Amino acid sequence: MADIEAVLNPWAEALTGVKAGAETPPELEKRLPRIRIQRDGGADARFSSHPRVFVDVFAATADEARTLANALRDALLFLHGPVNGAVIRSVRCDSGPSRQPWTNELIHRRGATYTVSFRDA
Repeated sequence: MADIEAVLNPWAEALTGVKAGAETPPELEKRLPRIRIQRDGGADARFSSHPRVFVDVFAATADEARTLANALRDALLFLHGPVNGAVIRSVRCDSGPSRQPWTNELIHRRGATYTVSFRDA
């Protein structure tokens, strides 16, 4: 089964032009904006998967983080079909983009949770 992080991070980067990955780099404040998409559980079946994913946006300003997080939400909700070795069946927003704490006050973070249903291509 395809790894949802390997499916969605390159897609998000190509869509937005913002570097995306499953981890945040050291000195994140010098590499903004940034997108982080990580799997956090969800169900797997023999021929399909329904993972829950966290989508975090990090930016230098609250407005930039909000704008990018909302654009990603809108694009994810319409995402359907072949993407990076997977076929996306549906995307459900479980918790929309909202302000999230981060240890560095120079970094503004917006996070959302989605459930993505997909199968291998």
